[in-house]
Amino acid sequence: MTIEVRPASVFDDVATMVGPKRVDASVCWCLSYRIPSKENQSLSGTDRGERVRGLCRQEPPPGVLAYDGDQVVGWAGVHPRADTTFATSRTIPHVDDLDVWSVWCLRVRPGHRGKGISHRLLEGAVAFARDHGAPAIEGYPVDNKGAKVDLTMAYVGTRGLFEKAGFAKVADTDSVLNGFPRVLMRLAL
Repeated sequence: MTIEVRPASVFDDVATMVGPKRVDASVCWCLSYRIPSKENQSLSGTDRGERVRGLCRQEPPPGVLAYDGDQVVGWAGVHPRADTTFATSRTIPHVDDLDVWSVWCLRVRPGHRGKGISHRLLEGAVAFARDHGAPAIEGYPVDNKGAKVDLTMAYVGTRGLFEKAGFAKVADTDSVLNGFPRVLMRLAL
C-alpha cells in the first residue's frame, strides 16, 4: 500500500472524509475549529457543505487528504492558526507570537485504520504547512499515556503520534477530551 498525501482541494473527496451521509445533516464537516464559532453555529443543512466547498477552492485549501491509489482514505485539517478558532481559544494557550499553523483533525476511513495512515497524514500536514511558509506547526492531541481513546474523540491524535512525527510538548492546556488532558505539541519547520 502506497499512501500519497495531497492538498484537500477536491470537494467530493473532502465530503467523503468529513461530510455526513445525508447532505442536509448538521454535522461537523471539520468546521468547528476552522471558522468562527458564530458562523459555524449559524450554518445548517447543505450550507455547511457549501462552506467547505468554498474552502476547498481557496489557497491554501483547508487541509490534506490521504489516498491509496485513487481512493481517499484519510483527512487532516491543517491551516494557519490565525485562521482557526485556536486563535482565540481560552483553553489552548499561545506560547508566543510566531505565525504557527495548526493541525486539529486526523481522520482515517473505516477499513483502513491500523495501517499507519494517521502517521502519513501528519507527515503530509507538516509538509503542507512547510510548503506554505509556516515557521512551525502545532497540534493539540490527548495525552492518553497509552490508554485507549474512543474513536469518536481520537480525531485530535495522541501525544505518541505527534512525538513519533518529531513534535515536542511545549505546554499544557486547559482542554480535556474523552477524559484525557490535551497538550500543545510543536514542530519547528
